[in-house]
Amino acid sequence: MFRLAEEIVEAGGRVITTTTTRIFAAQIGLAPRHFSAFEVTRAQIEAALNKTAHVLITGPVNTADGKASGVTLGLIDSLREIKDLTAILIEADGSRMRSFKAPAAHEPVIPEITTLVVPVVGADIFGQALTAERVHRPELVRALTGAGEGALVTPELVAQLLMHPQGGLKGIPPGARVVPLLNKVETAEELAAARETAGHLLEHSAIHSVVIGATKRASHPARETHARVGVVVLAAGRATRMGRIKQTLEWGDSTIIAEVGRRLQASGLAEIVVVTGAAREAVEAALADLSVRFVFNPEYETSEMARSLQIGLQALSENCSAVLVAVGDQPQIEPGVAQVVVQRWRETQAPIVAPFYQGQRGHPMLFDRAAWPAIQALPLTANPRQILQTAAHVEKVEVDTDSILRDIDTPEDYAREKSIMPPQ
Repeated sequence: MFRLAEEIVEAGGRVITTTTTRIFAAQIGLAPRHFSAFEVTRAQIEAALNKTAHVLITGPVNTADGKASGVTLGLIDSLREIKDLTAILIEADGSRMRSFKAPAAHEPVIPEITTLVVPVVGADIFGQALTAERVHRPELVRALTGAGEGALVTPELVAQLLMHPQGGLKGIPPGARVVPLLNKVETAEELAAARETAGHLLEHSAIHSVVIGATKRASHPARETHARVGVVVLAAGRATRMGRIKQTLEWGDSTIIAEVGRRLQASGLAEIVVVTGAAREAVEAALADLSVRFVFNPEYETSEMARSLQIGLQALSENCSAVLVAVGDQPQIEPGVAQVVVQRWRETQAPIVAPFYQGQRGHPMLFDRAAWPAIQALPLTANPRQILQTAAHVEKVEVDTDSILRDIDTPEDYAREKSIMPPQ
């Protein structure tokens, strides 16, 4: 909580930190200014924010146990009225210094006005025994997950508890985003376990995204952000240079578009939307055996790729945080390339990530949801590369394969690609 407050202040914001449970009195010093909720006025809070940009508000400090009590939900609701306030950060639960827990009947205390809930798990719990020495309320963890006494804490068990309505999803207000933080990730083994956990968590529709990191790191505490990435395959073209529809040309024992779909499906991304136009029925038939969805571009004859991409973005699920844009005439594309591009986005959250081979940009490219409005604003006759030309930054990923460049536009391209097609 205090690390996030520091970053908000560094970015020019104003923040109040508080708690609905109890915090150690020793932590009060982590805020530049502290008030007891029963001894402060709104004017004093606003004056302090004008000076320090960060104020901590708690209940009274109990010198006997060294803890400060929480504040009322009514007070938190009233704090929203303070002008120019970036965020109110609330500690709503405690774990007695342990890395993993299940909430008791009275926990967590989350205000209804909450817009973002961050369940936290320490990655040092992976591989440890499910005992009271390591876990707060292990008996509740066992009751909610069915784990045996003394069982090891695995990525599956952590995800199971975080996705349980009486576990990590307990007390979530309607409409609030849920973004678990897998904290204290330092070793390669912890990172692997955290990535596996994130994969399980994203199978639940209530989980918006998952942050992997270590909040005590001097810089870049968020190491990776995992979220759903959809795929849009642009397959609406008329293939004027080819002279016939290229998506349904023979490719081994299948077709070009079916091979593209198969390879993208192997990348393991959230969903695949194929935008059709010319030869709509033939393209859909070619992909009938794959788990893809179709959307038709009725303006395929008078528009360019940007319009197909706009239609594809509109068809993606609302819970997709980014899109991988592929073209329907690259049957040699390698699933590993898609995974490398997505991984770079997880590490950087860059608005645009593009693969490069020996200095040349290719496909598939990734666009964070933050870049989608600019794509939607393009005219019908535009090409998506116009976004790249005006973007402040494009994150470049160097790959060791020229498959990202080898699309099929002409009969000569088709003959060349078939000659180097790997055995089926």
